Amino acid sequence: MTKITDEHLLKETAIDIVKRLREKGHSALFAGGCVRDMLMGSVPEDYDIATDAHPKDIINMFKKTIPIGVQYGVVLVIENDFQFEVATFRSDGTYSDGRHPDTVTFSDAKGDALRRDFTINGMFYDPVENKCLDYVGGMNDIKAHLIRAVGNPFERFSEDRLRMIRAVRFACRFNYEIEKQTAEAIRKLHDKVLSVSAERIKEELEKILTGPNPHTGIKMMDELNLLNEILPEVTTMKGVRQPDNFHPEGDVFTHTLLALSELDASRKSTGFHGEWELAMATLLHDIGKPVTFEIADRIRFTNHDNVGAEMAEKICERLRMSNAEKERITWLVKRHLYLRNAQKMRIGKLKRLFAHEGYPELAELYRVDSLSSTGNLDDYVFCQEMFEKLQEEEIKPEPIITGHDLIALGLKPGPAFSKILDTIKDEQLEEKIKTKEQAIKRAKELANL
Repeated sequence: MTKITDEHLLKETAIDIVKRLREKGHSALFAGGCVRDMLMGSVPEDYDIATDAHPKDIINMFKKTIPIGVQYGVVLVIENDFQFEVATFRSDGTYSDGRHPDTVTFSDAKGDALRRDFTINGMFYDPVENKCLDYVGGMNDIKAHLIRAVGNPFERFSEDRLRMIRAVRFACRFNYEIEKQTAEAIRKLHDKVLSVSAERIKEELEKILTGPNPHTGIKMMDELNLLNEILPEVTTMKGVRQPDNFHPEGDVFTHTLLALSELDASRKSTGFHGEWELAMATLLHDIGKPVTFEIADRIRFTNHDNVGAEMAEKICERLRMSNAEKERITWLVKRHLYLRNAQKMRIGKLKRLFAHEGYPELAELYRVDSLSSTGNLDDYVFCQEMFEKLQEEEIKPEPIITGHDLIALGLKPGPAFSKILDTIKDEQLEEKIKTKEQAIKRAKELANL
């Protein structure tokens, strides 16, 4: 009930802001994504409001405001602990940086609609009179399931080049097609996309990979020539043959798209919410195959997991990812085959694997990788059953000895020092060592004391 109540309060608060603006003689309407969502039959997560009131009028009218973009006419209004973007109707000037308008001119609702990105995002809704104002044909495009640029697509994409990737994201999110002229403009302007900051490209890529139909998104980006600009390493997977007995599905690129499709299906059927790192690792898990391809007794990709991890690290750095994101993605790519011999692993090695916080993502990556090739899930099922069987204290027991104990024995910290601790940890997990006395004795043996 709480969620429904919050959704109702959010909408009622937005309506109240519209009414208060009108009481002061201003025009005010719901704008953009919330209108689109309502027309599609879904509940908006937020409400943006467009008005002919200027920023200073908005700031004076409401108690709690944040001037987040007054140069563009945008003020954040805070009511009932909700935040609403209240923006003055505007028309944009030239975009010399390919991302932001150099100048804006305050205008009316129609002028504001004509400067927006896609028709489905360019509509307004009057919550008082309960009617939609559509100057750009957005309602028809919703019915036709089309993503269409407002006006001239070449102008819209030249103004803001990030819109080319956003077109793909919206198409995937709603399972729409990109309108023919809009798609053609992207194909012709694709080489301009890298003028957008790596951080913004990464944000859009993340939304595509963690949203609905990520496999469609990657395929669409390839067809629109965007993928080769942003992730050329992924396009090189096209046409790279694989052994038929292990990969009856086809080449490496086809396999990768299938793995993303399986990941998407998993989210929908099991509720497993694959994080960005897992989705990106799924896209990159076989990135090392094209450069390690060889034909010996059969087609082989020797060491492609380690080579792929190095390539993935460079991609993460290029996209300005955080260290935490980079470390998790490269860890997953490097170990994506790790569960393959799980049933032959020592129990200590399995416990160490289970103790890693990334294990659930690694297991899911292995599962979708397997389903996209041989379909054999024996090792995955074995690991999941063992993971559920073992108790937390068995997987992550308190260390029997620490570095302080080794120092007390006269050892100095260093590579050999760490190796002794790791060996004792493994033997503890395998239950060969159960007491501190046994651990000290073993440490002396390993150190030749």
